Amino acid sequence: MAKAARAAQAWRAYKQVSQPGSPGLGARLRAIPKLIGATTRGQYPGMSKGKLAMLGLGVVYILSPVDVIPDFLVLVGVADDFGVFLWLMGSLLGESGRYVDWERRNIQAAAFHPDQL
Repeated sequence: MAKAARAAQAWRAYKQVSQPGSPGLGARLRAIPKLIGATTRGQYPGMSKGKLAMLGLGVVYILSPVDVIPDFLVLVGVADDFGVFLWLMGSLLGESGRYVDWERRNIQAAAFHPDQL
C-alpha cells in the first residue's frame, strides 16, 4: 500500500511539472536551495522546519550505509531506498513548485507596491 502511495505521489509531481504555466523541472530544482534557506530563516510560510527536517532525514537515510532493511536483501533492500527516494523527490518537487509560485507572487507584489518592502 505504501509503495503505491509513493508511486502515486511521484506521478502527481510529474504531472505538476508538466502542466502548462507550472514551474518546470529546472526551475524547481534551482529553487530547492532557496527554499531551504527561506524555510530555515522563517521567510517562507509554506513549509515548516519540521517538514524540512523530515526531508533532511530522507536524504540521510538514502546516503547512509545503515538501512532499516539491508541492501544485501536485493529486492526488498533496494526497494525501501527507492521508496524513500520517490517520496523525497515528490515532496521536494511539489514543495519547490509551490515555493517558486510564492516567490513570483511576492516579486509581483513588490513591483506593484514598492513602498511596502
